[in-house]
Amino acid sequence: MQNISVEQLKARMNAGEKLNLLDVREDIERTDFNIGGTHFRLRRIQDMAIEDIEDLKDEEVICYCRSGQRSQMACLMLEHMGFKNTVNVTGGVLDWMEKYGR
Repeated sequence: MQNISVEQLKARMNAGEKLNLLDVREDIERTDFNIGGTHFRLRRIQDMAIEDIEDLKDEEVICYCRSGQRSQMACLMLEHMGFKNTVNVTGGVLDWMEKYGR
């Protein structure tokens, strides 16, 4: 697992890179604010219900949550399931909102 800051992520998004961005937060959190990633709750990863993202095993997968803790857990769990390039957004949405607002 690697880490990426919100600044690095935003720069890559602004550059138009195709990113596999997973929002591992709960439904209510995503409704409040999101940065555009695919909604894939941590609970699904914990339940090993990853069939919808298995085709990403050989690609970079960037996970984010509220603060970076759950996304770190998601990255580690995905690695154990064979994902080769997981990236955690440190600071999560809280850091994003602090630096860039909603």
